Formats: sequence, C-alpha cells, structure tokens
Amino acid sequence: MTSRPELFRKLCILGEELVALHLLESPYLSQLVTRYPVVGDNIVEKGYPMFVVYEEGAPGYVYINKSQYFEGVPKEVWEFHVGGYQVCEKWLKDRRGRQLSFDDLMHYQKVVVALKETIRLMEEIDRAIPGWPIE
Repeated sequence: MTSRPELFRKLCILGEELVALHLLESPYLSQLVTRYPVVGDNIVEKGYPMFVVYEEGAPGYVYINKSQYFEGVPKEVWEFHVGGYQVCEKWLKDRRGRQLSFDDLMHYQKVVVALKETIRLMEEIDRAIPGWPIE
C-alpha cells in the first residue's frame, strides 16, 4: 500500500489490466502477434514443442511437430516463467499426443499476447514505483 493517492490509482489501473489479461478478457487479446500458417494434423508430437529463432533479435517459431508452428513468438514470451513453469512450453507439453482444435490454436495465441502484455505491464509497474519500501 502507498500513502500517495496518485500512485495508488496508477497501480490500481495497471493491476486491473493485468487481471483482465490473466482471465483472458482483455481487449488486447484480439490483436494476435502470432500466426499459425501451415495446415496439417495439428498434433503436438513427442519431442515438441520446440522454440527456434532463425534471425537474431527477431521473434521465433514454436514448432508443435516437424512441419507446423506458431510464427512470431517473442523470445521473452517463450522464456517467461510463472510459478516455476515456462508457460508457453508447458501449455503445449501438456497436450503432447493430442490434436489441437481451432479453439486450442486461438487460445495459445491469446496466451502469447497475454504474456507479452504482462511483461510490458510489469515494466510499467516497476517504473511507476519510485522505490522500496513504497511510501
């Protein structure tokens, strides 16, 4: 808590945005940053997912099998951890051997957006807080 009303209001607004992202209710989620361009069986195969970057500094590709992938996944999103888990990897690993439905493909792409925006908001929150302990 802070005794500064303007900081409290700012943190409330940022917190509300985080909650909406994590509940997958944010309007940002309609602005996908990835594509899933290759038609196929959509099965997450053994040994996948696999993250590949072909050009340094560019977004990467998350392969679910030898030929199908999500294109445009930022490296910082792929590497983002929550509670000891690498979110983008775990979500797909939990679906190994399964065929991803259209809804699954859309959900994953929304998770990527939610994580990208979470990283942005975390940085904004850090900039808003002048120091610790908060006054």
